[in-house]
This record gives sequence, C-alpha cells and structure tokens, in this order.
Amino acid sequence: MTQPPKKILGVITARGGSKGIPGKNIKELAGKPLIAYAIEAAHASGVFDRVIVSTDDEKIAEVAKAYGCEVPFMRPVELATDTTSHISVLQHAVNLLRENNYFPDAVMILQPTAPFRTAEHIKESVALMEKSNADSVVSVSEVPGHYHPQWQFKIDKGNHMVIFTGEPFSQIVRRRQDLSKTYTRNGAIYYFKTELLFHPSEPNFYGDHVAAYVMEPKESVNIDTMEDWKEAERILNGRPNMP
Repeated sequence: MTQPPKKILGVITARGGSKGIPGKNIKELAGKPLIAYAIEAAHASGVFDRVIVSTDDEKIAEVAKAYGCEVPFMRPVELATDTTSHISVLQHAVNLLRENNYFPDAVMILQPTAPFRTAEHIKESVALMEKSNADSVVSVSEVPGHYHPQWQFKIDKGNHMVIFTGEPFSQIVRRRQDLSKTYTRNGAIYYFKTELLFHPSEPNFYGDHVAAYVMEPKESVNIDTMEDWKEAERILNGRPNMP
C-alpha cells in the first residue's frame, strides 16, 4: 500500500468574471461573502498545510486575505476566461508553488459555489482516500428517481422517442423503487494526487481509482444561477452555525 499524502494543498478557485451572478464569489450570502464559506471550512478542517486562493480579481484577493486565506499570486487573465480549464488553473498554481519549494502530495479543489461543504466533509474525504488507497475522491449526490437515466429519453431524427439507456419500451422500469441508485458530481470536493495534474499523456483529476464521497442533496446546492442563490439563502438562514 502506498503512503497517504503528507502535504495537502487546498486551492479555492475564484475568477472575477461571472455572467450568471455578477461578482458572485464575493457577493454576500446570508451575511458573508460566498468565498468565505470555502475558506472557513478549509481552515476548520485542519487537514491542509496550505490553503490558497487562485484568482485574477483584486477585490476577491482582498476579501480572501481578510478571511485569513493566502493569495500567493494573481492568476493571469488568459487563465480566467469562460473557456479556461480547471486543469490549466491548477497546473499554474502548483507549478508556481513548486518554484518556491512547496511540493504538495495531494490537492483539493474547493469551489466557492458549494457553500454547504463543511470541515467534516473535507476531513472525511481525506480519510476516504487514505482508507481506500484511491487516486482521487469526488463528492457526489444521489440523482432523484425522476431524473434517472432509465427514465430519460432521446428523440431521434424521425422524432421517435427512445430510452436513453437503450432498452426497448417494453422493458422500461415501471417503479421508482426498482431503479438502481445513480449519482452525479456536486462540485463540492475534488481531491486527488498531485501527480495526476502532470500525467504525460492525459492530465486529469481522477486517475484509475476514483472513490465516491456521497453527500446529501441538501448539502449539494451548487450556485450557478439566482435560483440556486435563493435556495442556498433559504437553507442557510435555517442553518446559521456553519462550518
């Protein structure tokens, strides 16, 4: 069995541009900036020897520092566009830290858009990777039955409806209780061995063995739209003591 990671880097990725909700990362959600939830949960977890923010925006950097988070560099504008990949952002961050003699064994991405990620979720994800000897841990939540792939359909060029998974309609699952459980990524946690970022043929966050960290649907609100924002506020106003 390989040794568990010794140096764990937390990276909070927060670019300035946000079309859906302008200024989203520092907009106040239930009394504090959205990015503060990620910073506070990361620090409270106690698993990181460094937590940094990668941003191109000076205002975001100021707020992050006010909440005690390290901003060791500013992200270049070419890595802060709508089409920039998270892989490129993380490679940039880790390479700069390596140039300054910091070599993390593992990295966790903490997107500000998942405010219900707690310190306990972070700790349990780290423990899961050590226990399972996985290459990575990804947080997921269960897909509601009415969104299950076996109850989803495609429409072909002839306007014929077909079951997404390919079964004939005569074999469609009729009862929700008979559906197998399926899961979707909720964006709260991506935790992986640093070496995966620099895989010679296919840099990635996953590796060959991905362990699933299952979170409850109410913990899995990921803020992309104003509807998501309102839902998060509704929940947070009933759960004021986070992380």
